[in-house]
Amino acid sequence: MIQIFTTGGTIEGLDYTDDGGITSSDVGIMDFLDKANIDFEYTIEGVFKKDSRAITENDRKLLVEKIKATNTNKILVTHGTYTMEDTAKYIGNRSLNKTIILVGAFILGTSKDTDAPFNLGYAICALQFLKSDVYIAMNGKLFHWNDVTKNLDTNKFESNE
Repeated sequence: MIQIFTTGGTIEGLDYTDDGGITSSDVGIMDFLDKANIDFEYTIEGVFKKDSRAITENDRKLLVEKIKATNTNKILVTHGTYTMEDTAKYIGNRSLNKTIILVGAFILGTSKDTDAPFNLGYAICALQFLKSDVYIAMNGKLFHWNDVTKNLDTNKFESNE
């Protein structure tokens, strides 16, 4: 069983082009999973829908509470890429003894060219084989929570080494 927690972001097709709020989207994580014809048990719970630049410490506390409360040890968190590494570090510093992967997209989930389905599939595959810890899975690469940074020039995640 995989528990999926959603927090908003580009992966869900939400475009935050102004301060007026969230643009609604017809795409969801369940849509991607249905199209992939997956064959494993999962549940999806929305924790909040925010541009990751607007995520607060209270939001991260709520996310950690949800992770602690779930009975499963395999957790996928969909997240905007702007502060994904911050949330990964916040969760990683809590030593929750669960396998947790944060995943997002650089291209809107509603776009035909989105990287969302690939990233989601890659993260779910990795989640099934990794030991308990916190990771970021993006664009075919996997990063440990304390060894990752987003390179704003290349728009990619990289190891700190």
